[in-house]
Amino acid sequence: YPTWKRTLARRAREDQMKRFCRAQAIQRRLEEIEVTFRELEQQGTKLEKLLRDENESLADQHTQWTNQLLYLVQKKNNLMTEESDLMIAVQELKLEEQQCQLDQKLRSYMNMEEALKTPEDHKAEQDILKQLVEVVNKRNVLIQIQEEKRLSEL
Repeated sequence: YPTWKRTLARRAREDQMKRFCRAQAIQRRLEEIEVTFRELEQQGTKLEKLLRDENESLADQHTQWTNQLLYLVQKKNNLMTEESDLMIAVQELKLEEQQCQLDQKLRSYMNMEEALKTPEDHKAEQDILKQLVEVVNKRNVLIQIQEEKRLSEL
């Protein structure tokens, strides 16, 4: 039993570290996206000024600037989609962490001998179980959202 308990604790710590590393990677990518957004905005502003100011420019130049502007808009839309996916992943990580904590609390109550449990312990166990079900349902909703997004992109 103590070995089993230590193994569960070790796995919980490992899972927590994995979630932490994923959260850091997501945060870094969100920051990169923010920087790229600013750069795209600057480039787009320059192109818009060129398109407005250069009425006498060659039609080829005008078409090239328009195409560049459309490319920037497409790139920005792709980044917005990626940012949206990352925000969903952040929510999923939070719910995963919450589920893990609730699971540990529930295990501590379930490991108690039934004869030693007080009515408060029974109530706390039921409350934790309800919270755990809510978290699982929220995670399910996030998975459905991701699936709907994936299908709409196809």
